[in-house]
Formats: sequence, structure tokens, C-alpha cells
Amino acid sequence: MGGFSIWHWLIVLLIVVMVFGTKKLKNIGGDLGGAVKGFKDGLKEGGQTEPTAEEAAATQAQVTAAKAAADDKSTIDVQARQKP
Repeated sequence: MGGFSIWHWLIVLLIVVMVFGTKKLKNIGGDLGGAVKGFKDGLKEGGQTEPTAEEAAATQAQVTAAKAAADDKSTIDVQARQKP
């Protein structure tokens, strides 16, 4: 008990084909395959995107502001602690 044989799966497949039809199952399979392919392509491209000009300018402005703050002698660097 508990394990299905090949005959059980063939009967289930036959019932599914009779209920949905082969054309609808083919369309569902194609849509699912396209979604998986798109997901994989998205993962590959996710780490390789080039920043836009606006993003690059914003990053440069943040770096410049950080350097200016580091050069300012009146800045005090402290570490926050939580109360026990």
C-alpha cells in the first residue's frame, strides 16, 4: 500500500486527457515552459544589468557627500548601544 504502479498513473493520465483534451493540455504545457524559461532568463540577467545615467549620478553624489562628511573634522563617530 502507498505506492502507485505505472497502471495507476496511466489511468489518471487518460482521465485528465479525457476531461481537458489534448489541445488545452498542450497550451498549458507551452505556457508553463515559457514561464520557466522567462524565469531562468531573468535570473541570468538579474546580476548583469547596467545602471542608468540617473542611478550612476545618484551614486556619485552619495560618494561625494560621504567623502565630504569624512573630511569634516567636526563629525563625531560613535557606536549606538541598546539598553539591557
